Amino acid sequence: QVQLVESGGDSVQAGGSLTLSCAASGNTRSFGCMSWFRQGPGKEREGIGAINRDGTARYADSVKGRFFISRDIAANTLYLQMNSLQPEDTAVYYCAGRGWMPCSADDWTTRTYYANWGRGTQVTVDS
Repeated sequence: QVQLVESGGDSVQAGGSLTLSCAASGNTRSFGCMSWFRQGPGKEREGIGAINRDGTARYADSVKGRFFISRDIAANTLYLQMNSLQPEDTAVYYCAGRGWMPCSADDWTTRTYYANWGRGTQVTVDS
């Protein structure tokens, strides 16, 4: 079982940037699909970005053009670069991974699609 540990969460001012990391204790090469989710206060957990082993990525409309997901397979690390942060981006951010196959276009935003989850890191954006 691979363990995922997120880091990099912080409090920032609106308009600022932040980069989150997700380190795997094992080999993320086994993950065909890795994703970032977030859960804001009183909200459902939502998928915001997913990336395949070959680096192709997809994003939720709420973050498209502001957030960028990447992965370093050799370093077993997933990243989320967040720019132009707004108060509505305040949430606990989670990374997740699954399987050998690339991310499904229909399922990547579904929580049950993923077998492996980190415990999350808090991002707070002040207005």
